[in-house]
Amino acid sequence: MRAVVLRPSLERLDRYDDDRVRHRFLSTWAPERTGVLDGPSGAVGSLALRPADDGLWLEHFYLAPDLQGRGLGTRVLRAVTAHADRSGTVLRLDVLRGSDARRLYERHGFVLDHEDPVDVFLRRDPAP
Repeated sequence: MRAVVLRPSLERLDRYDDDRVRHRFLSTWAPERTGVLDGPSGAVGSLALRPADDGLWLEHFYLAPDLQGRGLGTRVLRAVTAHADRSGTVLRLDVLRGSDARRLYERHGFVLDHEDPVDVFLRRDPAP
């Protein structure tokens, strides 16, 4: 699903490569931290939360392209951010430069932490 979801953004950055997409996913994926988002006809997405010294990294949050823009990502992020707020946890994530997903994250309180030539790193401090 990662390759399908990220392909348009990676192609726009002239960085799409099947092997690199697969390697980057497998180098950070931990099945014990990954949840599968199920729909009526099977898996529709995924999400992982990786512990860090100062909070959690939101990783591998992918939704099937035909389900994007319908509010599912918002519902999932509301649940994740509500849990982080209750536990006083900082959330971090990174998105590709130019990714449409950045607007979704910013609507949920994520702000720019830093960026590099390929990725934008965002953080969200817990709400008081």
